[in-house]
Amino acid sequence: MTKKLIILGATGSIGRQTLECVQKANRRVPGSFEVAGLSANRDFEGLMNLAEEYPEALLALGAPPPSAGGAAPLAGSSSSPTNHRDVSRRLSFVGGDAVTKLLDNCDADLVVNGIAGSPGLMASHASLRRGMSLALANKESVVMGYSLLASLAEARKIAIIPVDSEHAALFQLVRRCGAKSIRELCITASGGPFRDRPLADLSTISPAQAAAHPVWKMGRKISIDSATLANKGLELIEAVRLFGFSEKAVRVLIHPESLVHALVRTIDGSLYANLSKPDMRLPIDIALHWPEERESAFGKLDLAGKTMSFFDPDPSRFPMLRLAREALRQGESATIAYNASNEIAVGAFDEGRIRFTDIASVVADTLSADWSFPAGDLDSIFYHDDKARERARAFVAEIQC
Repeated sequence: MTKKLIILGATGSIGRQTLECVQKANRRVPGSFEVAGLSANRDFEGLMNLAEEYPEALLALGAPPPSAGGAAPLAGSSSSPTNHRDVSRRLSFVGGDAVTKLLDNCDADLVVNGIAGSPGLMASHASLRRGMSLALANKESVVMGYSLLASLAEARKIAIIPVDSEHAALFQLVRRCGAKSIRELCITASGGPFRDRPLADLSTISPAQAAAHPVWKMGRKISIDSATLANKGLELIEAVRLFGFSEKAVRVLIHPESLVHALVRTIDGSLYANLSKPDMRLPIDIALHWPEERESAFGKLDLAGKTMSFFDPDPSRFPMLRLAREALRQGESATIAYNASNEIAVGAFDEGRIRFTDIASVVADTLSADWSFPAGDLDSIFYHDDKARERARAFVAEIQC
C-alpha cells in the first residue's frame, strides 16, 4: 500500500535526505511512497527543482518568489522569474500561512516536519489537527508545546515519531525494553568542534567555525547549537517530554565517535545501546516505514576496528546543558523561553553582534525572569515566546560588540 507524504522544509537538510530515502524505497519496492506535498521557506529555486521531480505534489513557499515587486505571481500569469518554469502552475500556497494552508488542503498518511526553529510548532499542530501522523525532526515543537501536541495525537489515535537520531534510538530502545523496566535514559553528543578547545579561546570563536560540525551534516543554526550543546539541551527536554521520564533520569554523555546514539539502563542495572553509522537517513528511513521494520538501504555499522569513548560534559564549557535542566524544572513556559532566547542569541552571534560565549549569557538572563505561567494553547505558547524574545533582544542590545 502506498504511503502518502507531506515533506515540510523539503529543500533543507532533513527534507533532502527524506527525499533520498523515498527515492531509494521506491526503487526497491515501487509505489512505496507518494510525495503529496512539499514546502520550503525561502528557497524558491530549490522548490521549483523539486516541482519538476514531483509534478503532482502541492507546493508551499513561505516567502514571495523573486518576481516583479516581490509579489507572488498571479494565477494564469505567463511571467516566470526563471527561464524554464511557469510558477503559477506549481506554487499552490505562498506567504506566512502557506504551510498551514498546505496541510489543510493536502491529504497524507505522514507529515515529515523538517522545518527549522519555532515556526515548526504551528506545522506540527496543523498536521495532528488534520489527523496525519507526524515524523518529527523539529525539536522546538516538543520543547514549546508537547503537551498540546500529545493531547491531539492521543485524541486522534495517531503517532508522533521522533526523527532526531537520539530520540529515534530511544524510541526503538523503549519499545524493545519496555518503559516499565527502564530506570535511566542516556543521549549522546559528539561534543561539537570545540570540545577540546581551551576555554580561554571560546570567546574568539567565529560563526563560520561554530557552523562547521565535525561529524553531522546539518543546517547552520543547528550546527551552532551543537557547538554550544544547546542542541543537546533541547534534546534533553525532548527526551523528558517524549518518553515521560524525570529530568534526573535523563543523562547526557559526550561520545566523539557518534556511533552510540542512545542508551537505556534497566531495573537490573543492564545498559542497552542503539548503535549505527552517524547518518540522518537511517532514523528518517525508520520513521517513514514505521510501524513496519525494513532492511536499511544505507548500510550497516561494522564495529571491527572501531574504538568508542564516553565522558561527562564539562559544565563550564557547556553551560547550555545546565540551563536546559533549569528550564525543565521551572516548567513548559521556561522551556519556551530557553528555546526563544537561544534562537535570538544564535542569530545575534551569527551576525557578529555578540561573542560565542555570550549565547549562554543571553539565555541565562532570559531564564532569570518569572516563567511560572501555564502554556496550554497556541496563543499562550506564542505569548511566552514573544516575551522571551523581547527580553533576549534587550539583553543582546546591552552586551553587543
